[in-house]
Amino acid sequence: MRLIVAEKPSLARAIAEALPTKAIRREGYLEAGDTRVSWCLGHLLEQAPPERYDPRYKQWRLDDLPIVPERWQLVPRSQARSQLTVLRRLLKQADSVVHAGDPDREGQLLVQEVLDHLGWRGDVQRLLVQDLNRPAVARSLARLEDNRRYQPLFAAAEARARADWLYGINLTRAWTLIGRQAGFDGLLSVGRVQTPVLGLVVRRDRDIAAFEPKPFYILWVDLQVAQGELRAWWQPGEHHPLDGRSFDEQGRLLDPRPAQALAARLPGTQGRLVELDQRRKRQAAPLPYSLSALQVDAARRFGLSAKRVLDTCQTLYERHRLITYPRSDCRYLPAAHHREAAQVLTAACRHDDTLRGWAEAADFGLRSKAWDDAKVGAHHALSPTGRPADMDKLNRDEANLFRLIARNVLAQFYPPLETFEAQATFEILDERFRAQGREILQPGWKPLFTTRDEVPALPPLTRGETATVADAGTETKETRPPEPFTDASLIKAMMNIARYVEDPAVKRTLRDTDGLGTEATRAGIIETLLTRGYLVRDKKALRATRTGHALIDSLPPAASRPERTALWEQRLSAIAENQDAPTPFLEALIGDLRQLLGQANAGQLNRALQDARLGPAPEAPKSRKEKSKGSMPRRRRSKRAAGENGNPPARPRRSSRRSS
Repeated sequence: MRLIVAEKPSLARAIAEALPTKAIRREGYLEAGDTRVSWCLGHLLEQAPPERYDPRYKQWRLDDLPIVPERWQLVPRSQARSQLTVLRRLLKQADSVVHAGDPDREGQLLVQEVLDHLGWRGDVQRLLVQDLNRPAVARSLARLEDNRRYQPLFAAAEARARADWLYGINLTRAWTLIGRQAGFDGLLSVGRVQTPVLGLVVRRDRDIAAFEPKPFYILWVDLQVAQGELRAWWQPGEHHPLDGRSFDEQGRLLDPRPAQALAARLPGTQGRLVELDQRRKRQAAPLPYSLSALQVDAARRFGLSAKRVLDTCQTLYERHRLITYPRSDCRYLPAAHHREAAQVLTAACRHDDTLRGWAEAADFGLRSKAWDDAKVGAHHALSPTGRPADMDKLNRDEANLFRLIARNVLAQFYPPLETFEAQATFEILDERFRAQGREILQPGWKPLFTTRDEVPALPPLTRGETATVADAGTETKETRPPEPFTDASLIKAMMNIARYVEDPAVKRTLRDTDGLGTEATRAGIIETLLTRGYLVRDKKALRATRTGHALIDSLPPAASRPERTALWEQRLSAIAENQDAPTPFLEALIGDLRQLLGQANAGQLNRALQDARLGPAPEAPKSRKEKSKGSMPRRRRSKRAAGENGNPPARPRRSSRRSS
């Protein structure tokens, strides 16, 4: 008997439907001839709690830290025991096993750890499914691979799980305990990724609070040239020394008097065009979406949270089967998909007037840079599967996201956007004035995204020609503070974390990495910070609460800044690519932990809590407060318990990343 173990029931059903024999539903699995298709329910196993390694860890004590297991253990999740029993029975009957986890490192982990835990010692084949439609699944079933090829992916996922346990258990216990000493009766959760993300928001909030707006002044001129009119702006910073009084470091004019005096002299004067840069530009269509890129666009366009986008994409993938695997960090498509694109996109878009019109106008003979096998890894960019999308059966979010995904793939079959761009510099009264213009020559893919072009074209110009000032004036503007983080900008910051790193060497290294967190975890990180009361939503903005500020202030900078965590993600990627080993990574992490624990200071946390109470940060709403549920030590009220650490907590639970 062949046993196929899928990551979740929806995938198991899709696999069973693609088998040649009609499947019969059994308790915990599907039977199709000599094949059984069973499933996990997300993670069936989880890291054992500290007290499983030693009963004394049931109580939280600073003296016990760091807790480092000698031999790692997994335990069944409480709601997973019945399905583990089904899988154990099926494995005893199986002659061969197929691993059908999702095509990423977490999908590799959650099926393989079950097979290992239940004692399967035979060979395992790997089934990679990115499209749940029957023909696509059937093709995947016809090209099974050896699971040993994906051992580096498993090793990276296992190292990540152990790293998160070590980091979260030890630092959360330490800071919760010193919080108790400082008078804070609650859980202070510290995470390998969540805490640096919180640090980004705290620092942005402080930059906004400390910002002092300053007025600055611009001078414009309306110029009459041989073949029309245009508006140009004074460029004072190019020819005037920045003295810290008249100009700031960005060359903005802080004193209105020079602009006002010049504006009074300009009308009726003549100048000359001294520099002219004109060129045709071709711009390719935006690439198909990765999950994070879609989360950024959907937040800006529709105001959707990152988690809402992820959940909606999972529904489009699992229930409706309209899109390919969504938890992808790739923006490229396999070359083989290009041959089927006309049929797939025409079918997928037929029930939507806008998409159908775009598909009918597409030139499917074109081939953009999006079709590149060299840039496709375990999964490819999000794209339609070819199943017709009945918009009447989709809710608004589902329809909006499907249109975005389909649009970006359709755009690959449109010609480039061609523009004629000009930058002209005029010299008038020994001062420089600059004008820019843009003319669309060939709209190409642009109408699929927007029809607006906010930069008007300049009239035809010739270097050296004369320009007459028809009018001049000044405008007062004000410097603006940084924008608060939103779902879109925070996801983008996590993707491009090098921008927030100060060390030049680390910055160079991080430019080539995937950033902070992964495609599958970024939305969950934001939601975790909201749930634990460290962030709140203020309309679209994400703001850090007083508790969030205090936690960041009490931690060593290395724990709240992104450098170390992003470099850890880089090492995990290297492990997944078989270029590094898990043991040195975990040993380095344990060394980091010892240093961080040595800096746990109740006095510093107490000062941070006091400062936060006096600051402008908001309180977390009561509905967001972390409930105990036995997950943290409570202050004992009796005299007998006055000197103790409190009731033993269950370890902080890692929620399942996937469900059916």
